[in-house]
Amino acid sequence: MTVGVVGLGLIGGSVVKAYHAQGHTVYAWNRSKKTLDFALISGEVDAELNENNVSECDLIIVCLYPQASIEWVRNMAPHFGSKPLVMDACGTKRDICESCFELADEYGFTFVGGHPMGGTKDSGYKYSKADMFNGVPMVIVPPRFDDIELYSKVKQLLAPLNIGRFSITTAEDHDQMIAFTSQLSHLVASSYIKSPAAERQGGFSGGTYRDMTRVAYLNAPMWAEIFISNKDCLNAELDSLIDNLSKYREAINEEDLPELTRLLAEGSERKEKLG
Repeated sequence: MTVGVVGLGLIGGSVVKAYHAQGHTVYAWNRSKKTLDFALISGEVDAELNENNVSECDLIIVCLYPQASIEWVRNMAPHFGSKPLVMDACGTKRDICESCFELADEYGFTFVGGHPMGGTKDSGYKYSKADMFNGVPMVIVPPRFDDIELYSKVKQLLAPLNIGRFSITTAEDHDQMIAFTSQLSHLVASSYIKSPAAERQGGFSGGTYRDMTRVAYLNAPMWAEIFISNKDCLNAELDSLIDNLSKYREAINEEDLPELTRLLAEGSERKEKLG
């Protein structure tokens, strides 16, 4: 097949390498010409993606920040034609799906929201790899939920990524869940590492510290845009967390051993139940 990839960062670069490794034709666009030239010279990208060849693609995956993704699709929509299936890879879905579903209806192409649950702490094309998505879950937000043929097409087009599991949901449900499973974790890690004690933790820390701080190392501009684009869902999770932490703090301050024990046991039981 012929695949267009927009954005040659960690995610886009990994998409490029996965399709290239299996012999597919890859066109790519990137804001930085230097990175695109490197991908072209390496042979992992066959040609620059542009208005003249975008309609040749079977699949186009847009791997930019949310607002940049919307703008790219809006600018290129008149050139897509009806052949390509266009998908994004953003961390939030409501804004991009609302805009791109409308553009798809207007210009006659198919748009599907997508979010592969793969990545690393590093960013950039040099850290991308062909097996980045092997076995990872992928969330799909289709324009209609009764289109079995579209779902089969999506799975077929994404086969070179070796996705482990597909979940189909709405943009609203995706953003609510991702606020809890991903965005809140990054905010907690970023806050936790700012303790003055972090500078002296050497020799006192083990796996717990590493687990708590792993995602504090992040792409700040990208995550900041994602957090703001999903502020209502993320703030709801922050409110819940702050409320729960306040209960622990109160029990500790009051030296209320039974209440603190109950709170801790409640958390332990919930983790055991949910896995």
